[in-house]
Amino acid sequence: MKGKVSVSHIALYRAWRPQTFQDMVGQQHVIQTLQNAIREDRISHAYLFNGPRGTGKTSAAKIMAKAVNCEQGPTTQPCNECDACTGITSGSIMDVVEIDAASNRGIDEIRDIRDKVRYAPTEVRYKVYIIDEVHMLTSEAFNALLKTLEEPPGHVIFILATTEPHKLPATIISRCQRFDFRQVSLHEQTDRLKRICEEESIAADEDALAYIARLSGGGMRDAISLLEQVAAFAGERVTLEEAVDVTGGMVAEHFAELAEAIRDRDVAGIMALIERLMQAGKSADKCMENLIYYFRDLLLLKLVPGSATGTERIVDPERFKAMAEAFSKERLFEMIDVLNRYQNDMRHAAQPQTLFEVALLKICTLPDSASRNSEPPQVAAGSGAAAGSASEGPEVVRLRQRIESLEQQLEKLMKAGAGGLAAAANTAPAASGGNARGRNASGSFGSRSGGGSQLGIAKVKLDPFVAAKGTDETRQILAKWAEMLQRVKDAKISVHAWLIDGEPVAVWDNQVLIAFKNTMHRETTERPANREIIEGVMQDLFGRPIRFVTVMQKEWQAAEGAPSAAAEMLELGQESGEQNTDGKPPWVEEALQMFGEDLVVIVDNNKS
Repeated sequence: MKGKVSVSHIALYRAWRPQTFQDMVGQQHVIQTLQNAIREDRISHAYLFNGPRGTGKTSAAKIMAKAVNCEQGPTTQPCNECDACTGITSGSIMDVVEIDAASNRGIDEIRDIRDKVRYAPTEVRYKVYIIDEVHMLTSEAFNALLKTLEEPPGHVIFILATTEPHKLPATIISRCQRFDFRQVSLHEQTDRLKRICEEESIAADEDALAYIARLSGGGMRDAISLLEQVAAFAGERVTLEEAVDVTGGMVAEHFAELAEAIRDRDVAGIMALIERLMQAGKSADKCMENLIYYFRDLLLLKLVPGSATGTERIVDPERFKAMAEAFSKERLFEMIDVLNRYQNDMRHAAQPQTLFEVALLKICTLPDSASRNSEPPQVAAGSGAAAGSASEGPEVVRLRQRIESLEQQLEKLMKAGAGGLAAAANTAPAASGGNARGRNASGSFGSRSGGGSQLGIAKVKLDPFVAAKGTDETRQILAKWAEMLQRVKDAKISVHAWLIDGEPVAVWDNQVLIAFKNTMHRETTERPANREIIEGVMQDLFGRPIRFVTVMQKEWQAAEGAPSAAAEMLELGQESGEQNTDGKPPWVEEALQMFGEDLVVIVDNNKS
């Protein structure tokens, strides 16, 4: 009775397993090559069938065994009626052997094959050995099989099937004719499922069949198995809702609700939706996977609005267009990237639902970067007054802050006199990201080049940081420092290796002061490329542009215990160019304080 599923409909895959080459779906390139070889009597002694699961590798191997042994052949189309064909289909022909290498992977099993191939077949024309999952064989078993493949008897055909050909030794692959099986397209799968439903009197909606085909991942076997599962559950008709319920997936309405909440940055709405999905029995990892596909479809519709290429997962393209317009392509790229990162973490997480919630909250708070990417930053000299404008993107504001910092340092050098200006000229090309490498705040050490010394890093005035070390802003950023380090590690592990030596000690004026124990770690962290990564991570984490400055730990400890008035007098003396009472220039005194008297040698060129 049409529309009512009966017991006879169960085991659909066994009933619809390909029995001839025409039954194969989506593998025309393989079928045509095999048929031509049989027609021209150029049958090889060994074949390698590789490709994704459920694409017909083992079925093609059995059809090949019937084609070469059919009583009417060898023929390109086995009759499936003679004793040879029916015996191979039922598995009663002893000369056609199917072996599962996953459970028979040792050398003893392969030696048994090697001993038996010498004997001629007793029931059919060729002995055919079908070794499934051949990549599971041990190295010793491969070596034993290799000898047989090198000098096989004329009455033996080996057909090796695998989903991971890269695990096979090159010596085995080189002795086989290799055929690559491809994933079956969504259109071909849907057509085959429709045909099965018509023949089996199963009433099914087209969108339900398209959904089942999409879930199969290109494997026809999986698609038929899913149809069998849904048909066993359905009542009078297989509908999309029933298919979603059985497979544990999510319908388009769920995705639309989540996307709307993310668009509106509605955190409370997102948490309520997640709770509803979990109570409905949806798994967090499956929801994450389907959500990534959903945003991928939105992105394709946005990038290729008039083409169906690559968007065959979308059942109703018109339904997605309005939602696609709500997101910029830059934000869609960022959301997919974040979801993919959290999906990898969910595979080993004890609480995957928590990670799913965090991932959605993360993409909900992502800034929309459309404005900052669509307009290139145009920064002109003297435009510092416009910095921080609400209409500018974060990147423009960040660049303006860097320029202002450089201008302030340049002004100090001009006050220091001609010597400081000469030092600035020698080291100006090394300045990047607000870090004037090759000089300190007074410009006294600017003439020293090479960038490999601590002298190449700008000196920081520590008094404001000492005063700010107990503020709420400092405590808030220090509380999230571990998360910041983890994000830097995800971005580039080598930068994390240098940065972890430093300890954040205070925050002032959107600048984090990091105290380092090791000079080399400090200098490497200060490099422009590394600075860009770290400051980019801090901006994403804290939601505003934040720079970092560095100091050696011993200098910070000294500044914490030193009176601020002495520091101000030292700074005033450096800016005015005055010498100390003992006749030493201020830069000499600073060198003595930084490196100690044992390492500093003073040479007076005027007396030499």
